[in-house]
Amino acid sequence: MVRRTVCIALLAVIPLAVFAGGQAEETGGTDEVITVEVWNHSGKGAEREALDASIAAFNEMQDRIQVNLTRLPEGSYNEQVSAAALSGDLPDLLDFDGPFLYNYTWAGHLIPLDDYVSADLRDDFLPSIIDQGTYDDQLWSLGQFDSGLAIWGNRAYLEEAGVRIPTSVDDAWTFEEFNNALEALQALPQVDYAIDFKMNYGQGEWYTYAFSPLLQTFGGDLIDRSDYMSADGVLNGPDAVAAMEWFQSLFQDGYANPTPPGDDSFFGSKTAALSFVGHWMYGPHSEGLGDDLVLIPMFKGPDGRQVAGMGSWNWGITSSAEHPDAVWEFLEFLLSPEEILRMTDGNGAVPARYSALEQRDAYSDGGMLSLFVEQLNTIAVPRPQTPAYPTITAAFAEAVQNIVNGADVQDELDAAVQKIDQDIEDNQGYPTN
Repeated sequence: MVRRTVCIALLAVIPLAVFAGGQAEETGGTDEVITVEVWNHSGKGAEREALDASIAAFNEMQDRIQVNLTRLPEGSYNEQVSAAALSGDLPDLLDFDGPFLYNYTWAGHLIPLDDYVSADLRDDFLPSIIDQGTYDDQLWSLGQFDSGLAIWGNRAYLEEAGVRIPTSVDDAWTFEEFNNALEALQALPQVDYAIDFKMNYGQGEWYTYAFSPLLQTFGGDLIDRSDYMSADGVLNGPDAVAAMEWFQSLFQDGYANPTPPGDDSFFGSKTAALSFVGHWMYGPHSEGLGDDLVLIPMFKGPDGRQVAGMGSWNWGITSSAEHPDAVWEFLEFLLSPEEILRMTDGNGAVPARYSALEQRDAYSDGGMLSLFVEQLNTIAVPRPQTPAYPTITAAFAEAVQNIVNGADVQDELDAAVQKIDQDIEDNQGYPTN
């Protein structure tokens, strides 16, 4: 029997058992097994377990195609993918954080999925998933889930402080209400910090995913989206400066901890009253707070704007794949409602397809996680859809860290703009083919 391996990863990786099994079927007159090489990031434990189970199920159900998984550290994932692309060592199927798609596509690392995705299948996906996966009028990626970013609250603390608990996008706190809520919660004797911003995640994509919506809530943004040619006047304009000066003040005034000692101040020690974080903390939060856990929509900015983050890890077939049809067969399996629910039951994310959403009460009207769906359908804004995104996110994350540490806001945003605009100039505006 001949075993054909489409691509072998050459990078240093976290060891993971290879899933394999079964006998090859006869293909084209020869015994042949197509091995599909898959890379994914080392995310939360529940996500790893779900993907492992999906691969095991796929490999068990047939033997013509076998999937081999390599797991890379999340913190340096994009850098390792870029290095592999330069050396011609990309796998067949790649997962990546949504906004990095546009750089990968521009560089020629992916193939479009339009010929594989039927109209009915496309219509079953959340619009945000299709929007995230589309670049230059073609669909390049699909994911099992989209993300939710909101404010988790401790009901007991909110009620003790006399703070109203919003339940829908339309009912969200005004900017004044949000600031008043922080003040009231901070005054509780059992609360050390009114809100936890998950600064323990460290400088990286979290900073852009979580905190760029604050810019947009104030009227700023990471780049001018009319043509994606410059961040000047947008990222360092008066609205963005006001947003980041307000954000900085939350740390300076003691409402937020810039250096939390761990991850559990909201759900473990309960020394934080609110947690500004995503869907992936639903499990620990619900275990720690039980009936006291509430999910609160993103607050409105000074002028009434309201923005939530969106986008998450998704899958694309690389241009290195020798057998893209076989790769799609596995990806189509991963994107089935059953496999989507296997994943989202573990990580609390929003299932990417309506046919999966309708099978879970938590996402129905009034369900614990239905707010995430509401926000995705109304106020979610994707991160900038440009090949310059890796530079944008790195520059912004550095500025955020320095601002939290007390640096001058205008100076930091000006520096970020200079890096972004220089990258765009160096790449001649990232022209499309």
